[in-house]
Amino acid sequence: MKRIAISTDGDQVSPHFGRCSSYTMVDFENGNVISREIIENPGHEPGFLPQFLHERGVTITVAGGMGPRAQDLFRAVGIDVYLGVEGSIDAVIEQLQKGTLISGESACSHGQGSEKAECDHHHNG
Repeated sequence: MKRIAISTDGDQVSPHFGRCSSYTMVDFENGNVISREIIENPGHEPGFLPQFLHERGVTITVAGGMGPRAQDLFRAVGIDVYLGVEGSIDAVIEQLQKGTLISGESACSHGQGSEKAECDHHHNG
């Protein structure tokens, strides 16, 4: 079984993993969805979410973006990170089922060592 956590805002993939309103947790077995639930985001503190999701059996995270430090923390606990993903949660789940989901560049413009340490979309009002 694979457990996947998708950053969720409404019915869309959230642009930032740590700051989404909730996570859609999907369990796959033999390519089939065996369960799906939405959990509220428990909080955005450095290092918390990787451990929180790891303890719940998550092996893959999906988001529009995530900072480089967070990516390292997820990988350190054995969770694969798919970034640059957008669109509806249903479409992403379908792509995961088919094995066609493509991970791209993070939608966040976090720069390691640069002055721009925030995502552009954090400053929208």
